[in-house]
Amino acid sequence: MVPAQLIEKYNVPGPRYTSYPTVPYWDLENFSPGKWLETLQRSFAASNQKEGISIYIHLPYCESLCTFCACHKRITKQHSVEDPYIAAVLKEWQMYLDVLPEKPVIKEIHLGGGTPTFFSTDNLHKLLSGILSTSIVHPEREFSFEGHPNNTTADHLKTLYDLGFRRVSFGVQDYDTKVQKAINRMQPFENVAKVTEAARSIGYDSISHDLVFGLPFQKLDSVISTIELTKQLQPDRIAFYSYAHVPWIKGVGQRGFDEKDLPSGEEKRELYEKGKELLEELGYHEIGMDHFSLTSDTLYQSMERKTIHRNFMGYTSSSTQVMISLGASAISDSWYAFAQNEKDVDAYVRKINAGELTVFKGHILTEEDLFIRKQILNIMCLMETPIHKDNLNDYPQIIERLRELESDDLINIADDKISVNESGRSFLRNICMAYDLRMIRDKPSTRIFSMVV
Repeated sequence: MVPAQLIEKYNVPGPRYTSYPTVPYWDLENFSPGKWLETLQRSFAASNQKEGISIYIHLPYCESLCTFCACHKRITKQHSVEDPYIAAVLKEWQMYLDVLPEKPVIKEIHLGGGTPTFFSTDNLHKLLSGILSTSIVHPEREFSFEGHPNNTTADHLKTLYDLGFRRVSFGVQDYDTKVQKAINRMQPFENVAKVTEAARSIGYDSISHDLVFGLPFQKLDSVISTIELTKQLQPDRIAFYSYAHVPWIKGVGQRGFDEKDLPSGEEKRELYEKGKELLEELGYHEIGMDHFSLTSDTLYQSMERKTIHRNFMGYTSSSTQVMISLGASAISDSWYAFAQNEKDVDAYVRKINAGELTVFKGHILTEEDLFIRKQILNIMCLMETPIHKDNLNDYPQIIERLRELESDDLINIADDKISVNESGRSFLRNICMAYDLRMIRDKPSTRIFSMVV
């Protein structure tokens, strides 16, 4: 169990580091869609044939609002929205094809949202076949999607399987009905069991369940009970996420309960520590931050091979330098730059139909950014990173900040590398913050990140 004094000391607002620099520190004045395309073309030319590219597709619609969710989404029960949105995404893809020098070699596809299984199987088939027919599929592809257990059908699973998908992630959160009511996600175990067993019988070789700790009204008993039920289904991966309470950013969606209904920092850490203990007893190995995997799964194997990667899709078992992201709010990555699409769904569709890329903000990485990004990725993925004293003028200040973490036995500083100790795995975000020169130089005047614990 992590000592209470460390929780109190390090429980501060901090980024989750799905990118560096983090979005609030993007240099918008030095960014333009033209500069983004220039970095994309350069990176694509160097990496397409060598490793392929990744594609993320944001499918934003949900039939109901889950009050724990911080994703960009549009709530509607009107499925007439599907056709124009699919058409817009395919037009956006064609815009990228028009500027790329050759056919893309697609190694990874991930469908996120929102609720990808809001869409009909016909529309999902139309979308994906439209992309795949204009590309080359990498022989080591990894296609995955997020499925809602209440509306993912056998037809969804079979259609996507036939298109090459072999990994699916089901959002479970917690099986306690009081917690489910608070987050507006009523979802019985029977629904999760049915869709998990259907995916397995169809042939999916990696099934993941997303669990969340720190939810309103969540107690130790409900976490224990949820993991006991999860044990019956034995998913290949488990994402055990910390609930990020950021209602000042996400608005009414996270105001479905009072602050007093949330576990305290110490109680929340206890939920995580107990959950981690139970998962490890069941044979799951901790992967980076928030993730657990059986040894038979490619995520664990990529950790062992040191090929594991982290990006806006989370942890992946392989990496590509280029990720083209399609759809409203989606963020693309050329390694040298980030570019985010228009967040509003209607504005996104309107601009695409007018023949415009909807990239509205982004960041061109400096040499310093690229160096820091690599160090943070190493910490997040490999639990260690080399020391490069001569690569950065501010490196001595980074080491100085890391010394305090070392004094608390969270990391070890050797002559050639920084390594994360077992006790430090709970504080990866704090360790990465020691490298975050942009945030250190420009500390936020107001709270913009969720609490680390």
